[in-house]
Amino acid sequence: MRDTRESRLLLVLLIAIAFALITVDIRAGEESPVDGARQAAAAVFGPVEEGVASAVDPVANAIGAVRDSGERHSRIAVLERENAALKAKLGSEDLTRSRIRELDEMLKRAGSGQYGIKGAEVIAIGAAQGFSWTVTIDAGSKDGIERDMTVLNGDGLVGRVATVGPDTATVVLANDPDFTVGTRLEKTGELGFATGQGDRALSVQMLNGKAKVAPGDRLVTFGSRGNKPFVPGVPIGEVVKVDPARGDLTRTVWVRPFVGFSRLDIVGVVVVPPREDPRDTVLPPKPAVQPTPTVTVTVTPSPAASAGAPAKPADE
Repeated sequence: MRDTRESRLLLVLLIAIAFALITVDIRAGEESPVDGARQAAAAVFGPVEEGVASAVDPVANAIGAVRDSGERHSRIAVLERENAALKAKLGSEDLTRSRIRELDEMLKRAGSGQYGIKGAEVIAIGAAQGFSWTVTIDAGSKDGIERDMTVLNGDGLVGRVATVGPDTATVVLANDPDFTVGTRLEKTGELGFATGQGDRALSVQMLNGKAKVAPGDRLVTFGSRGNKPFVPGVPIGEVVKVDPARGDLTRTVWVRPFVGFSRLDIVGVVVVPPREDPRDTVLPPKPAVQPTPTVTVTVTPSPAASAGAPAKPADE
């Protein structure tokens, strides 16, 4: 539409008419002369408004759902964090209880053997100084650790200290192929030498080829001159296999170590040796053998059999 003088006059006229109708409608109230026109407009435009509303409502609902979804996601994230924290706490408590048990068992062993020990934690595992089975502990020369000291835990012999730094030390494990320790057999006191075999049982050469050894027998350390590298009486393991005697000067037996070398955590370095050889007193008592129950069957003769009457056939 062109902006002319006539168009401007028409616009002013329409605005004046609109104001006049608004004034009449307000003053007349419910009896307004334009009420009929309003109802007619409602009848015409009402369905259109409903259609527009029905089209707009899903969009509004979707916006609300997105808003609520964000709140739900935030709540889920909070719950997930709480669950993770709870699991970490439970895991930490389980680890703490496990380490307390390990420390308690180690102190019992040290007390039985009268060993003065320095507690340490295994902080690394791997080859070092040419050895293939080693661990690193968080105690060193500042803690009184010296080379060739015995290392044990609550189960028994772990190994010996190979190298020492100010704050850490390297321990060669008893299952290392280059590891050898003197052994004493429980009760009989027969001597031998145990050699590491990696993840297999220790190989023990008994000095007496006719020594009486059986599976289940246990061994402890024999000890070294000056208690280095090994103090006496530390549990080593249990015999699982005995090679047949062939009349040789020595005899080979195979020993399963008490220590689980793949799960080491808390260990103790013997810094003060025992005053006397504890021999096999550090070994825990063997569990009592439960007797095998026997079943007694009592046969009661029938009156007919006791009177000497002939037995009847089963089909009579």
